[in-house]
Amino acid sequence: MSKKTEPARPKTRLPKGLSDISASEIRATEEMLGTIRRVFESYGFEALDTPAIEYSDALGKFLPDQDRPNEGVFSFKDDDEEWLSLRYDLTAPLARYVAENYQRLPKPFRRYQVGPVWRNEKPGPGRFRQFTQFDADTVGASSVAADAELCMLAADTLEALGVSRGQYVVKVNNRKVLDGVLEACNVKAAPQRLAVLRAIDKLDRLGLDGVKALLGEGRKDESGDVTKGAGLKPTQIEPVLNMIDPDQDEEDRIASMDFSVGKSASGQAGVAETEEIKRLIAATGYSDRVKVDRTVVRGLEYYTGPVFEAELLAPIKDERGVPIRLGSVVSGGRYDGLIERFTGEKVPATGVSIGVSRLRFGLQRLGKYGESAARGPVIVLVLDRDGVADYQNMVQRLRSAGIRAELYLGDGGLKAQMKYADRRGAPCVVIQGGDEKAKGAIQVKDLILGATLTGIEDRELYLKQQAEAQALVPEAKLVETVRAVLARHKA
Repeated sequence: MSKKTEPARPKTRLPKGLSDISASEIRATEEMLGTIRRVFESYGFEALDTPAIEYSDALGKFLPDQDRPNEGVFSFKDDDEEWLSLRYDLTAPLARYVAENYQRLPKPFRRYQVGPVWRNEKPGPGRFRQFTQFDADTVGASSVAADAELCMLAADTLEALGVSRGQYVVKVNNRKVLDGVLEACNVKAAPQRLAVLRAIDKLDRLGLDGVKALLGEGRKDESGDVTKGAGLKPTQIEPVLNMIDPDQDEEDRIASMDFSVGKSASGQAGVAETEEIKRLIAATGYSDRVKVDRTVVRGLEYYTGPVFEAELLAPIKDERGVPIRLGSVVSGGRYDGLIERFTGEKVPATGVSIGVSRLRFGLQRLGKYGESAARGPVIVLVLDRDGVADYQNMVQRLRSAGIRAELYLGDGGLKAQMKYADRRGAPCVVIQGGDEKAKGAIQVKDLILGATLTGIEDRELYLKQQAEAQALVPEAKLVETVRAVLARHKA
């Protein structure tokens, strides 16, 4: 007689690039999102929400990570054999929304949106496959004043989150300048231009030599994997490297722009737009935080003009204490052709996006946004299993008074319940055993104050605080006593 084979148990493993989020992390993130929302709304942006899933052709293929499956997008077919994709950013769905509702929207249309996005790409420190973005976009404004405003918005948001001036920089460039350089170098083929763009976008990770290799025949990384290059000739590579040389200061970069773009109309337009943004930034007092930087190109293909990104300047280390380069935490740019894919007509648009997960990771490593210290609920302990209805009534009285409260629903005794309350971060517990019930009383035990008693050497102070930490009061004073504990600790 054969033995039954037990079904294989699934392994408890989390896919790479994804993370579970605890209650304290959620509270900290919500606090962070609230700050960002207040800054965005102060600029006049209004909220909008779009679905997480779109038709794949509506999203388009603009991601730079083409060596990954599905070109960096998670996609699947529905019952009608239509390809659907998880959104990889919030901008492509916005373009679809604007095109679909263009006639009834105010022009310019200004919206902000926050939500998760998904990238099928190689994860790394602060780089996740699912992460939260917080975007602000202005649709219908052709003036670069809209782009300059978003650079200011990025600066104001970082400062509102606790990043001091000097600890970050907002860098701005123009894709038209790069187009002008490539035009002057006689690089015309779209695939080759895109390969150049993606090579430059890796400057912060690979350095100038790594980009030089990718502009040429390609490079081999530490693992032995080979990335095909753009195939430029040495005479074409030199002007591109000169444009992005990080050792040049800002004034040298700006002064050499005209020379780099030659007679290219697009390049000259990019130079003029950059000068105008610089003037607007200076006029509003942001020149110390917003800088022109020609190394900024952004990896997404749909950008058509000014591009910008913000970077934290303070050294950041990972969980093991190893220094890492976090990269940009805020980024964006102008995408005047994205809505045209749907309407056939150019609609000017520009936007900025905060990588909330990455930014929070960076702020946390800098000690600015740790896990929220918010307290847990008040716990009502259960000492008499036959009196659960009475305990539940206590919980409801606390909740009706606007106090977070929870009835212990486990099977443990007093010791286990106290341990549970401690793990939940409860500021206090409510206790009523047989003796207290007979007197019509309850005990309210202040767990925060009680934890400090062992360090008190003065006997009088110890006895005073011990009495405060474990108060025996009439049942009618339940809410009043608990409120006093919460007020004592601002919980």
